[in-house]
Amino acid sequence: MNDFLFWACVLGPVLLAEGLLARYEVLAYGAGFRSPTTALPEGVPYARGAAADRPPGAYLVYLDGIGKRRVRDTRDGGQLVKAVIAGAPELRVLGQVQPYSPLADPLADRPVWAWLRRHIGLLLFLHNVMQVFVAADHRYRPLYNRAVGSQIATQLELAGYRPDSGIPVVLLSYSGGAQVATGAVHELHTRLRCPVVVITLGGFHNGANDLTHAEQVHQLTSAYDRIERVGTWIFPQRWRLLRRSGWNRARSAGKITVHRLDPATHLGPHSYISPEERLPDGRSHLDRTAGTVIALIRARQGATAITPADDHPAS
Repeated sequence: MNDFLFWACVLGPVLLAEGLLARYEVLAYGAGFRSPTTALPEGVPYARGAAADRPPGAYLVYLDGIGKRRVRDTRDGGQLVKAVIAGAPELRVLGQVQPYSPLADPLADRPVWAWLRRHIGLLLFLHNVMQVFVAADHRYRPLYNRAVGSQIATQLELAGYRPDSGIPVVLLSYSGGAQVATGAVHELHTRLRCPVVVITLGGFHNGANDLTHAEQVHQLTSAYDRIERVGTWIFPQRWRLLRRSGWNRARSAGKITVHRLDPATHLGPHSYISPEERLPDGRSHLDRTAGTVIALIRARQGATAITPADDHPAS
């Protein structure tokens, strides 16, 4: 009990402050006080995969879950991105976007957060969780969507994307990254005039964002993913009763297709991106997830007729 009171006294004020400060970046962006960062650290390319001197099959932007703290790191050490690049060398892949920073400011590079990471590492995750809810809040959502959508568009142009080129942009999102991916569709369509395909992996989002300009939304999920299921419960826009929500309009338009990745979980050694957990056919969960992503992109391109056998329209 004493330990509980200690942590309540320590974390309570911090969480309250974080809740109040979580809106700072999006408001600073909206007011024009600060501009998003475009430069990357030395040695970090704007894209990996296909060579820049020829048109790639598609540009893939990976929007990681709430563990994203800096340009380089991802929840799985970048294994999913590496597996996609290895399996589909025709793609140009961007993994540096900061989905939880409208100002494209890596969290781990900020002096205060560097200290907190060493002493109270959990706060790094709590910060990004707060950002997901700011992005979902109807008061800030349009501005947040424009800020991060603009960040993605800028990084795509720096990676060689040309507006009106017709090359598809694939937004591959993990967990809370789905809130950002669905929100970025309109800005990308407006600024780059590009075909946009959204792939959510264990997507945690509120279902309010307009998906009119998304060609297709592929929902990679599992019956064992409790965190994604919580999102479908707590956000009314995901309920079928609200037929005019962005998510349900896309569902009615036939844009959402569900792909089952049972028995994967959201986190842990049995997760979608586990390189150790094996399926009956010998593949790892990571192999199956990367293979499914690649198959969906190539199917859109018409390069192959491969479609995962367990696919079915959203129900």
